[in-house]
Amino acid sequence: MLGRLARRLRMLGYDILYQRDIDDGGLLRLAMREDRIILTRDTRLAMRKAAIGRTFLISSEDPVKQVKEITQAFPALSCVPVRCTICNGALKPVEDRQSVLGQVPEHVFHSASGFFKCPNCGHIYWEGSHMEHFKGELLSIRASGEEEED
Repeated sequence: MLGRLARRLRMLGYDILYQRDIDDGGLLRLAMREDRIILTRDTRLAMRKAAIGRTFLISSEDPVKQVKEITQAFPALSCVPVRCTICNGALKPVEDRQSVLGQVPEHVFHSASGFFKCPNCGHIYWEGSHMEHFKGELLSIRASGEEEED
């Protein structure tokens, strides 16, 4: 239900655990065990007694507006890639550029200023046009949030 939102929030540095196939009871137990907040659009889940204080009900269906809801409720951490969008692992800067040669497109290898690698799944990240697009999206979200406060 919120997979696109999870990926975007990971790009911002939020520690997001996303599981598609888990029932409400299992989700609540996991949230309690790991001291997590459940982001959901499921009003029935949010209204369960065990979920009160453990859920944040997202009203929008639009992923950009969803990011805005979350960043206003839980201020964003950064715009530098710090979490893997695939597995949520904490990204590590790649010290030796040569180690990613052949793992990224050649033009990216030559043009990117630096790389990040997920120690869990091995996915390689770099600040490319996708990050610039996302940063622009964030600036737009922040600007519209500031306009609403005035």
